[in-house]
Amino acid sequence: MKKSRGRTGRKRRRKHLKSFMDGVNCSHKVEYIKLKKWLKERGFEDSNLRPAEFWDTGRGLMATKALQAGDLIISLPEKCLLTTGTVLSSCLGGHIENWKPPVSPLLALCTFLIAEKHAGLASPWKPYLDVLPKAYTCPASWEPDVINLLPKPLKKKAGEQKTMIQELFQSSRPFFSSLQPFFAESTGSIFNFSALQWAWCTVNTRTIYMEQPRRECFSLEPDVYALAPFLDLLNHSPDVQVKAGFNKQTRSYEIWTNSQWKKYQEVLICYGPHDNQRLLLEYGFVAMDNPHSSVYVSADTLLKYFSPLDKQRKAKVSILKDHDFLENLTFGWEGPSWRLLTALKVLSLAADEFACWRRILLGDVTSARNEQQALGTAAKICHFLIEETQHVLLQISQLKRDKEHLKTHLALVEMLRSEDLKILQKSAEILCNLNLGTT
Repeated sequence: MKKSRGRTGRKRRRKHLKSFMDGVNCSHKVEYIKLKKWLKERGFEDSNLRPAEFWDTGRGLMATKALQAGDLIISLPEKCLLTTGTVLSSCLGGHIENWKPPVSPLLALCTFLIAEKHAGLASPWKPYLDVLPKAYTCPASWEPDVINLLPKPLKKKAGEQKTMIQELFQSSRPFFSSLQPFFAESTGSIFNFSALQWAWCTVNTRTIYMEQPRRECFSLEPDVYALAPFLDLLNHSPDVQVKAGFNKQTRSYEIWTNSQWKKYQEVLICYGPHDNQRLLLEYGFVAMDNPHSSVYVSADTLLKYFSPLDKQRKAKVSILKDHDFLENLTFGWEGPSWRLLTALKVLSLAADEFACWRRILLGDVTSARNEQQALGTAAKICHFLIEETQHVLLQISQLKRDKEHLKTHLALVEMLRSEDLKILQKSAEILCNLNLGTT
């Protein structure tokens, strides 16, 4: 009898662990029941996927049956998509069409989202708005204390993103004020900065790419955004491939999988071959063991390793700048990139080799000494970045203890920096072997 209970206990534990790994079904939650009903009214019937919570990716979509490579995983009718066409057919449409100077497609979508969220129960989009995140984790919404812990290139881009949203808010204030006749409350309290930031993050992190017809009432910026309710619950994996696009015959946005999915497994799609810095900046998450990830070397860091007394240094830097070799210099899972090594080889040229710089840009070898010096400097830069990354990880540990309210954002920087450390350690190992081979 005891053995029998033990086996049952083990089975129960295995079953519990399996459900934990598979994810917890959320389709019974009121907000998802309402969303499915709302989608059904717009012609969307789905039996392949259901909302679930997963331990590693959070909210996502689970397969209700086994799916094979080549299967259509979702087909969302045009009526369900939120585009600038939706905005123009709303009560705000006529005003937007007549407003000068024309607003951008992005601002039109942001305005619509803020207005519909404010409308609450009166909004026909309420079931969708209710499942959208209340806050986002992209660096645009972070405090300076956390942004300062990002790698230099990402820190710069996060700052630019923040400034861009602030400038959009300032430049849009006259347009927001002009909407006052549509609202009983002051537009200043409805279309405030935090509302625009939320709407901007919604469009930036959740839209699918879908070209819209050119409309004179919008500025010349690309009109390529579509919000796709339910479909936007699909999470990203760098390891899967899908075919996605709008099908003009069925008038639906379709995603076909090139992978196999077991019943109850999370179905994932690929947002593109993005590295972790891009994923964090644009979507607010980091993918572990991302094959596309790399660690960027800034021009400042690169030039620290070359003497200012080198008479040809200025000319070498000009060459690299003119041929775009001071940007996108990286360490990856396979070691230093060709671009980084090329930049190092140009900077390592001896006075009597300087005339050979064109050959280096074409991938030729000038001398064994030049090759060895470039590899040696790459190893020094790699070790410097390892130490810097370890130092930042210590700072993060301290801040996580001291600043509880920043924990979520700090955890993301910690994940990014930990991945960077793994890449740098792998690169250091590769460089050590290469250096041993050239000595």
